[in-house]
Amino acid sequence: MSNVVSPPSTALSRAVRKARWRILPLICVLYFIAYLDRNNVGFAREAMSADLGLTASAFGLAAGLFFIGYTLCEIPSNAGMHRFGARRWISRILIPWGLLAMGTAFVVDETSFAVLRFLLGIAEAGFFPAVVFYFTLWFPVRERAAALGVFVLAQPIANMIGAPLSGALLELDGLAGLHGWQWMYLIQGLPAVLFGLVVPFLLTDRPAAARWLTTDEKDALDAVIAHDDARVTAADHRFLPALKDLRAWAYALLNFGMVLGIYGLAFWLPSIVGELGEFPPFQRSLVVAIPYAAAACFVLWWSRRADRTGKRAWHVAVSLGVAAIGLLSAGMTLSVSPWLAMVSLSVAAIGIYTAIGPMLSMSASLFAGAAAAAGIGLVGAVGNIGGFVSPLVVGWLTDATGSTKAGVLLLAGALALTALGTWLFAGHRPEGDTTLALGPNDARTESEA
Repeated sequence: MSNVVSPPSTALSRAVRKARWRILPLICVLYFIAYLDRNNVGFAREAMSADLGLTASAFGLAAGLFFIGYTLCEIPSNAGMHRFGARRWISRILIPWGLLAMGTAFVVDETSFAVLRFLLGIAEAGFFPAVVFYFTLWFPVRERAAALGVFVLAQPIANMIGAPLSGALLELDGLAGLHGWQWMYLIQGLPAVLFGLVVPFLLTDRPAAARWLTTDEKDALDAVIAHDDARVTAADHRFLPALKDLRAWAYALLNFGMVLGIYGLAFWLPSIVGELGEFPPFQRSLVVAIPYAAAACFVLWWSRRADRTGKRAWHVAVSLGVAAIGLLSAGMTLSVSPWLAMVSLSVAAIGIYTAIGPMLSMSASLFAGAAAAAGIGLVGAVGNIGGFVSPLVVGWLTDATGSTKAGVLLLAGALALTALGTWLFAGHRPEGDTTLALGPNDARTESEA
């Protein structure tokens, strides 16, 4: 028997290893750029507010409108991805998003700022779920959380590197008659345009089209992915019926809670750090990078552990619970101990970012074929509404109270409820549904696949 199984297993291992090296570095760079372009407004907030007369509420609204545009166009965008293929569609997303990110440099008031953010969301719509869907074409279920963990690692790294980079660009204030925040948008938006021009030549749509895989490797990878798709519990793999699947809506609500924490922290962390002491822009950006550096140390390990044990929902629940505790502690210590507040914010960042990979892997395992594009798009679309709600509500609370403390505590409560919801939803999974992996039998089920 070993003589029969061993060759395809070896071919599969080679194929997955090649896919990791060919696909993950480029996708991570693209997501690094995406995350930087959508979140750099947090670093520009104070300078833009001073120059354009923005209140915290107006800033929060404009920052969040990105996600309204993103949400409205996410599912149609993913349908286009399924129809036209990854190379062309991701390129189509990159170029207009880069141009609009650069265009933010020329906003003149809160209205134009809000319009640009909304248009940027439309342009970038579908990128994140498109990548998750793309991974379902290339990585078997057992490899998916680890691959997504590498991808998600780009988020804290983007903030870790983007914080001092943005701080340095803000110091260019006055160069060529432009404000520092204008230089930041211009320089950080350009890479998306450049990569959009070359992505069609660097990505491959499916294993069968990969010239860098041997025939045995293509066959082995296609076979195991087809086997994974056949195990999906959704009865209908068509696009529209997937939108009616209650599991997709349940995951969408859980993703909504998680995204509240992600963007509540991302957009407001520079302002939270500003309450800990007086820092010049560049020094503040270095302090802001600390929680993201801490998170980057744990993302891959936690995602691989989730894959190894098969208990992905358990890992999500624990991560979000840790994040809630970190934000609760940060909110209570902001005005008492800056050092303890920074430790708490770092714990919160670790919890938030380690939850993303296992959560995405769970939702990506629900569907196959066209239904994957619809289901993943739905989870992302509903989840991203959290990206609109959190900066808006935190901004409103900041204006109302004069501090970010109330907003931080609200985010802690939202993450605690999401952690509890993940636990309860997984604990009441349908019989045989291994996508909600909490129990000890899940690891065995995965290994038998």
